[in-house]
Amino acid sequence: MVKQAFVRSTLNYTLDNGVTPNYYFYEPEPGTVKHPPGNDPREVQIYDAWDRLDDFSVDREGFELKPCNITFSAFDDDNAIRTAFYEDVAAFLRTHVGARRVHVFDHNIRSKAVTTPTTSAANPVRIVHSDYTVRSGPQRVRDVLPHEAERLLERPVAFFNLWKPIRRRVEELPLAVCDVTSTVPADLIRMELLYPERTGEIYTMRYSPSHRWCYFPNMDVNHALVLKCYDSREDGRARFMAHSAFDDPTSPPDAPTRESIEVRTIAFF
Repeated sequence: MVKQAFVRSTLNYTLDNGVTPNYYFYEPEPGTVKHPPGNDPREVQIYDAWDRLDDFSVDREGFELKPCNITFSAFDDDNAIRTAFYEDVAAFLRTHVGARRVHVFDHNIRSKAVTTPTTSAANPVRIVHSDYTVRSGPQRVRDVLPHEAERLLERPVAFFNLWKPIRRRVEELPLAVCDVTSTVPADLIRMELLYPERTGEIYTMRYSPSHRWCYFPNMDVNHALVLKCYDSREDGRARFMAHSAFDDPTSPPDAPTRESIEVRTIAFF
């Protein structure tokens, strides 16, 4: 059996110390105590997953890499992304996850070149996290589709993120994904996202030596990672998949700045 290649790098886990981590999207009152996540950096092995490409399943490990022939290239045009690209992503995911309907509701272009973060462009996230919790998944359906939500939530619902390079292959700050079969529910730590008008939730993760991390080095624009971040079904399939950007020690020193897009979707079955 061929030994699988890996790199060693640091991922930012969160201490499980009984304090709920939080992040403010506004400046709180003076004296407010903040509890930022990512306060437990750990060096881990991150395996090159190309040799196991066909082994992964969004319902088992929580992620899959798929060939992606979406030809859209107008990533400087936010309106075009929200119309033409969203439509292509919805069609792509309906085919690959077997959903009867996919609703695309948000996206974020990730790059270190972003100097002024917005809701649709920001730096890569270097904290181990999953985008939804048991509570915030259904609530997000209600936020996005308020007039249909209760009817839709009567049937299985899952949130999938589609992550892919834009313009060129990713040579620096790739995305690491954590095999859900190497985790247990107790690894997840609820984190509060504090906005002026509401409080959201995601999961961060405590460190465990059992976690198995993978990545696909030098992903190009012809591939897309499908990440499952929430599933309402409690039947043994993957429900929450943690991920994080990381510094790849094999990246060339002159590697071009990573440019990728993460599209957030709700799949209805």
